[in-house]
Amino acid sequence: MKKRVQMVTTRLVRESSILYEPRVLNSPEKAVELIRTFIEDSDREMMVVINLDVKNQPNEMYVAAIGSLSACIVHPREIFKAAILANSGSILVAHNHPSGNPKPSQEDNAITKRLKEAGELIGITLLDHIIIGKDGYYSFKENSQL
Repeated sequence: MKKRVQMVTTRLVRESSILYEPRVLNSPEKAVELIRTFIEDSDREMMVVINLDVKNQPNEMYVAAIGSLSACIVHPREIFKAAILANSGSILVAHNHPSGNPKPSQEDNAITKRLKEAGELIGITLLDHIIIGKDGYYSFKENSQL
């Protein structure tokens, strides 16, 4: 008996776009400015990924996961899926803390380490992981954790 194998095509579907004046993301502040409008009022944690080209210019941004009030479960495959399809040189990830406190949890530290290791394996650099709170943010890169 034969097994039928489906032939598929994988594509990145661009749904919409926004204009972003600074062409290069070279600081956490610029990344927070870009992301904050999408996640700051969310009542749940949301993980956002920005795909960048080799000149650190943002090309795509997408919500990779939506969690609960205090957690957002993510896996590297969801984080890097669109980055691979878009031929990105690097990514920047960010998520919000609805509590308002941007201090990283143990889970935040663990996923940052996993994303960095996964990125190294596939050749896509994790530039930063930023946690956005009500009045501030926490950058893993600024705090020498990347």
